[in-house]
Amino acid sequence: QVQLVESGGGLVQAGGSLRLSCAASGRTFSNYAMGWFRQAPGKERDVVAAISRNSGRTYYADSVKGRFTISRDNAKNTVYLQMNSLESEDTAVYFCAAKWSISENFYYTDTADYNSWGQGTQVTVSS
Repeated sequence: QVQLVESGGGLVQAGGSLRLSCAASGRTFSNYAMGWFRQAPGKERDVVAAISRNSGRTYYADSVKGRFTISRDNAKNTVYLQMNSLESEDTAVYFCAAKWSISENFYYTDTADYNSWGQGTQVTVSS
């Protein structure tokens, strides 16, 4: 399995921005589709964004469309989540996840699809 480490979380005011990073190691990063998920206290872990192996296809939850951008740099073994216009409802622990994918063009949006997870990074948006 690939090992994942998130960074970039923190406390930000509503309307502000944060950029999360997720560094992968242990396997060939370009063989993995990637996803960002978040979990607020008392709630389920939900998909935020997902990206295919070759960055050709991306997915965004309706709640973040137009505000968040997922990207990846296969040369740096890193996936990013740029978060703009943050709202208090975005407060959660954010996790990155990896799924080995035979296809370069698939993304995955179900937590059950992924078998490698990072430890999570806290994002707190103050109103």
